[in-house]
Amino acid sequence: MKAAQDAAALCVGLGHEVVEAAPVIAGEMMVKMFMAIWSAGCAWTIDGFAHLTGRAPQEADFEPGTWVLYQMGKQTTGADYLLALQWLQGMSRQIAGFMANYDVLLTPTLGEPPVPLGSFDAQPDDPLAGMRRATLFVPFTPICNMTGQPAMSVPLHWNDEGLPIGSHFIGRFGDEATLFCLAAQLEQARPWANRRPPVSAF
Repeated sequence: MKAAQDAAALCVGLGHEVVEAAPVIAGEMMVKMFMAIWSAGCAWTIDGFAHLTGRAPQEADFEPGTWVLYQMGKQTTGADYLLALQWLQGMSRQIAGFMANYDVLLTPTLGEPPVPLGSFDAQPDDPLAGMRRATLFVPFTPICNMTGQPAMSVPLHWNDEGLPIGSHFIGRFGDEATLFCLAAQLEQARPWANRRPPVSAF
């Protein structure tokens, strides 16, 4: 939250009006509906490749989490899928109404600093452990996956370990232009292109 507050203060300093507000989101229902669509999509993808290759899916060919999602998707009915789609479309319209009063919504990008590799691995007794762990790591970004709104993560802050902490800016549907203009202004005010770790790909 410190990074987001810092980003908000930077925006104020650049002449933007910043107010505290948030859309109302039914989180538990959103997760349920998202999982219905996500698992159905997994089943569709795997069965699609099975159709193309003529080879039936085998559990041994997939990561445990993917196989569980596939099984969930096979149990998702057409009615379940359409209900989830309808609910997410309704939520998208609700958030679009909220955004009519704001140019951009600012949140943290992640729920915590970057985590070590393997943090999202499935566990032998819990194939979906990695997915649940991931939901804690990215509580703010999935909303844009569901609504289709443009968004950007801008590295405006660094923690004591030198890790970049992103600020997540969400635009109105179809309004990428505002985000690009804001990104250019923020990068000019607080450039980050030359901030590289001691070991990097550059």
